[in-house]
Amino acid sequence: MRAMLFDGPGRPLRAAEVPVPRPQDGQLLIQVHACAVCRTDLHLLDGEVEVPSPPRILGHQIVGTVVESAADGAGATLGKGDRVGVPWLGWTDGTCEYCMSGRENLCPNARFTGRDIDGGYAEYTVADHRFCFPIPPSYSDEDASPLLCAGLIGYRAFRMTGEARRVGFYGFGDSAHILAQIARWQGREVYAFTRSADDAAAAFARELGVAWAGSSEEPPPVPLEAAIIFAPVGALVPAALRALAPGGTVVCAGIHMSDIPSFPYEILWLERSVRSVANLTRLDGEELLDIAPQVPVVTRIKTYPLEATGDALADLRAGEFTGAAVIVP
Repeated sequence: MRAMLFDGPGRPLRAAEVPVPRPQDGQLLIQVHACAVCRTDLHLLDGEVEVPSPPRILGHQIVGTVVESAADGAGATLGKGDRVGVPWLGWTDGTCEYCMSGRENLCPNARFTGRDIDGGYAEYTVADHRFCFPIPPSYSDEDASPLLCAGLIGYRAFRMTGEARRVGFYGFGDSAHILAQIARWQGREVYAFTRSADDAAAAFARELGVAWAGSSEEPPPVPLEAAIIFAPVGALVPAALRALAPGGTVVCAGIHMSDIPSFPYEILWLERSVRSVANLTRLDGEELLDIAPQVPVVTRIKTYPLEATGDALADLRAGEFTGAAVIVP
């Protein structure tokens, strides 16, 4: 099969012909129809998040069709012919204190799709049946793929804002454009913060009906009750704290962020808080994929062929598109 291989940090992805993987116990063999690109892939490419055993096939927002199952008799509800989605969280031990308390996203032995397990920048992949989701029939393969990480991690971060009515999104890309639609559907106000002079992102946010869009260097017109930082920029943490009303929360939604600069206690005082999000749980996935068709969430995508995966990643880094990039093998 055709695949794009990661050989190590700082090296471009390499096109190669590799054997089609064989599903092991509990796994599904999936023909990949679409795999959305994630900023986490840039962190892997840059060595900011380690890939333990390269070469590796990256890509963890996969939509495809099951062509073979090795999960018969293992309680599998998905099988040959089913259309499934594969997220970042690819396997957990199921026995640690975190898994046993509904916090499988913190499992110390977890394995991640496109990092520890070969992912979706290829024509086929294998995945543990327990960590695959049925895809709502109203979505095409390409439109559904950004929901598998941009949507899921964004949704987990969004849940941490509680009942906040005025929510700021710092970095208006693949995650924010999905969550903005859910927030508005729930009757909340969204305030979109973009890079300075990124008029395209601000205009995109306004198309989605946000209450305000402006530069991350500007204060919002009203105090926020919560803020989610999607951009991997530590300097946005004190900026977001300054934008918060008393009792508000800043949620850092990325797997990696540059160092957070020191800031005065004054902007944290009055019961403001800062917290991070790690990975996702299957419950997050089930809830989001139930909600998305009700809104309905419409994803903005730009498609690339498999051999242009490197171009898609470069375009993501440079902010050359709004929404999400999707690889179509």
